[in-house]
Amino acid sequence: MSDLLTIAMPKGRIFEEAVVLLRQAGYKLPPEFEDSRKLIIDIEEEGLRFILSKPMDVPTYVEHGVADVGIAGKDVMLEEDRDVYELLDLKISSCYLAVAGLPNTKMNDVAPKVATKYPKVAAAYFREQGEQVEIIRLNGSIELAPIIGLSDRIVDIVSSGRTLKENGLVEYERIVDVTSRVIVNPVSYRIKDVKINELVSRLNEVVSAEVDL
Repeated sequence: MSDLLTIAMPKGRIFEEAVVLLRQAGYKLPPEFEDSRKLIIDIEEEGLRFILSKPMDVPTYVEHGVADVGIAGKDVMLEEDRDVYELLDLKISSCYLAVAGLPNTKMNDVAPKVATKYPKVAAAYFREQGEQVEIIRLNGSIELAPIIGLSDRIVDIVSSGRTLKENGLVEYERIVDVTSRVIVNPVSYRIKDVKINELVSRLNEVVSAEVDL
């Protein structure tokens, strides 16, 4: 096992906001860090290695131990349901999962269909509502599904609501609020507990200070 603490992070908004927190926590990341096209970046002086990946892959890397720590959205955690510990809510990349569809439309009584990239979350939600639906998994452009008649509803991430509005859709139900969390591999947490606890403590100080403002 490497002496470096390996952190898996998703590219995009979470990565950008997490880098700000890490710098505020005193980690010296080089100015060109955000612009690198590398998928693995070592910061030897800080004892850190970063793996940059797709959001859904972060919990997988952490569960299998190729990353000690990960930063993942709660939506991904709920969908992937991996064997990892969740240590800290970073309060970044806030959004929520919601049910949406075309305005003034009812669910099909015979064979209601729901399109989503979160099939586990969607299935569990509608089951809790006592509704039996067919889940259609899509990987992108979820908003298209009700427009082209593929589904009655979608379950997707909503941030500002702009994408829904621009595609003529409306929100029907809010499922769960989402922020990004620090997760850790259980074995790494035993072996590298000092480094991991230091990372979490320093990040928690920054997060707590932001909340108190």
